[in-house]
Amino acid sequence: MKPTTQNIINLFTEKGSQLYGSEAVSQLEHALQCATLAEKAGESNELITACLLHDVGHLIHNLGENATTQGIDDHHENRAMPLLHQMFGLAVTEPIRLHVAAKRYLCTVDPEYWDSLSSGSKRSLELQGGTFSREAADAFISQPFAQDAVQLRIYDDQAKMVNLQTLDLNHFTPTLNYCSIRFG
Repeated sequence: MKPTTQNIINLFTEKGSQLYGSEAVSQLEHALQCATLAEKAGESNELITACLLHDVGHLIHNLGENATTQGIDDHHENRAMPLLHQMFGLAVTEPIRLHVAAKRYLCTVDPEYWDSLSSGSKRSLELQGGTFSREAADAFISQPFAQDAVQLRIYDDQAKMVNLQTLDLNHFTPTLNYCSIRFG
């Protein structure tokens, strides 16, 4: 059976209250902040959807709320791909798949980027392979959807604000449906 938008909403409803790693926001708050930032910036429906869903992989593993503090890379950027590939096209799934690599890329090309990361993001970066070499950074950015992944990453890094007012999950349901229907 093909997954549905309602399945995703249920996942956020059931598990979205978990803390987002060592940050002071929940998984749902982080997702909504990221998607709200993208929408307010006028991004495409696909990138808004990717921003909302980029960390769904954290919600579908059984490694606990903060695997990073246990020294575990949960590979969340890939964990949700079997589900998301059934629902969305590459304009949604590729920025999600590439958003961890985008952090590694930004650390290489922007000397100030590392300093802007939260301590939790720095810790997870080390588990995820650290910064790219210059050659790896060049190879990364030449991939389709890499620029979208970098933009998602920037919103991701900004989406950790306590008590930030966001649009709610129901607001994004039509966007999720649009991207899913367009694909399927």
